[in-house]
Amino acid sequence: MTAERIPLPAGPVTLCVVPMPADLNQNGDVFGGWVMAQVDVAGAIPAMRRARGRVATVSVNSFLFKQPISVGDIVSFYADIVRVGRTSITVKVEVFAERNYANPIVVKVTEAELTYVAIDADGNKREVPPEVSSKME
Repeated sequence: MTAERIPLPAGPVTLCVVPMPADLNQNGDVFGGWVMAQVDVAGAIPAMRRARGRVATVSVNSFLFKQPISVGDIVSFYADIVRVGRTSITVKVEVFAERNYANPIVVKVTEAELTYVAIDADGNKREVPPEVSSKME
């Protein structure tokens, strides 16, 4: 797999982490499960903000591993809401790795789409509140 040099997205990063040696599998790459857990955390952040409260993951609609992640890579997660339903919020998460500090490159390593459901304090499904307008009236 050749790494395509790309810039990081212009929008704000949702989550940024550096994997450690304990996160590696037997091949020396970061465990796919570690990546999946971090994607779930990153996707939940905009979902919680939009739901104005707790959310629970209800489905992983798609998950594509494009490149392996190595120890020492700076891994950035960008999450954007793509759909809001009555009780659910679907989020697209794109994951990029910055590597090779002597000659830095950025590669897209993973992309995923997850759906979360808004829940109340008892864990019951609830409606997503109307979007708060950012305009001053």
